[in-house]
Amino acid sequence: MIPLFGLIIGIILGIFIPYDIPPEYSSYVAIAILAALDSVFGGIVSTLQKKFDMKVFLSGFFGNALLAAGLAYIGDKLGIEIYLAAVFAFGNRLFLNFAIIRRFLLNKYSKKDNIINNNNV
Repeated sequence: MIPLFGLIIGIILGIFIPYDIPPEYSSYVAIAILAALDSVFGGIVSTLQKKFDMKVFLSGFFGNALLAAGLAYIGDKLGIEIYLAAVFAFGNRLFLNFAIIRRFLLNKYSKKDNIINNNNV
């Protein structure tokens, strides 16, 4: 549940400590946030499946965010929208992880705890 606590703390800090991102960096920050959210949701799924590893989570969190921001930067320099590949990949995984979390919670509250052993999404 560490990723979930980190997400909640980050949201609270973002609300109470306002900071304006300069417009020229907004696309980089947005794609980095999407990549970080993908890692948080992946961390929640791995926690539910009892496979969470802090090293994997942290390397994915920072690595994905840096890679996504780097793609946005390279795309800007080349004049093409390479960051859309990251938006698609991270967005797709974000929704898949959310579906796994949703099914886990629905099965847990309906007394069907077979979601962890079932690989169907």
